[in-house]
Amino acid sequence: MPSLQQYHTFSLASNCASIVEFDSVDSFLNAYNPTVNTYILGGGSNSVFLNDFDGVVLVNKIKGISHYDTESHHHISVGAGEDWHEFVSLCMQNEWFGLENLALIPGSVGASPIQNIGAYGVEIHAFIDSIEAILLETKEPFLIKGADCQFGYRDSIFKHALYGKALITKVNFTLPKEYEVVATYGELAVMDSPTALDIYNKVIEVRKAKLPDPKQLGNAGSFFKNPVVSLTHFEELKRVHFDIPSYPVSENQVKVPAAWLIDKTGFKGKALNDVRCHPTQPLVLTNIGNAQGGDLIALAKQIMHAVESEFKILLEPEVRLVGKEGLISL
Repeated sequence: MPSLQQYHTFSLASNCASIVEFDSVDSFLNAYNPTVNTYILGGGSNSVFLNDFDGVVLVNKIKGISHYDTESHHHISVGAGEDWHEFVSLCMQNEWFGLENLALIPGSVGASPIQNIGAYGVEIHAFIDSIEAILLETKEPFLIKGADCQFGYRDSIFKHALYGKALITKVNFTLPKEYEVVATYGELAVMDSPTALDIYNKVIEVRKAKLPDPKQLGNAGSFFKNPVVSLTHFEELKRVHFDIPSYPVSENQVKVPAAWLIDKTGFKGKALNDVRCHPTQPLVLTNIGNAQGGDLIALAKQIMHAVESEFKILLEPEVRLVGKEGLISL
């Protein structure tokens, strides 16, 4: 059985029946068998194979980037197998601005709409015009407009109505030429009139300082989502925890940083065998040696239980956890 360890950035020792890379729609259709248990993988930065997967792993390597512009916008079509950060860097080089806040997020372009990736006050849905995909049941191509993708916080139609039913082959972005940078979040807020390139460089600097490089230390980025709570719940928490940070979501909801909650429950730097809550960013769980899937699940559940007990907030994993038969839930 071939090893999956180099195909997911958490790098747990795991195997599967076979691994097939595809670089076109035709090669995917030749490899895909609907009667066989199959997991479709992109860059492997948001999937963790907890143990051996009893099926076939198909790895999306569809490449290609094309661009045209109109008077007001840049229009860019990107193969789903392209590396996300390399694409953002290309945009910066060509002065196609808007994605600078999303620099250095690991993974593939095709995964970006599934997760509706976001950072530093920007989410990718704002720039997605449409997505090209294949319906797995019929093997027919289809196009879905960004407005129809039911985007939410780390959420999209690809996690619901189209979950397990579609393969994303291309993402079509529209970036406005008249664009104001977003510098209202975290370390960006103290910058003095930054340009898009300033934002890009600062985001990379901060992410490198806070987050472990998965090439050096196995991890899957942010393990948990930042929870959204009611304003009433938040005000109750603030009466006890005066320093609890938050970001407004709506008139009645706020987002609370999961890293702060995890830190306050004492898990920053804590390890369970070879799985550790990262010392500088507790939202990230890491593989510090020869981590086992069971230890990862156990530490994640300990964190979830502690946060729920202390704050009455149930954390939800952001990563996709893959067991023997496929995705599992905590």
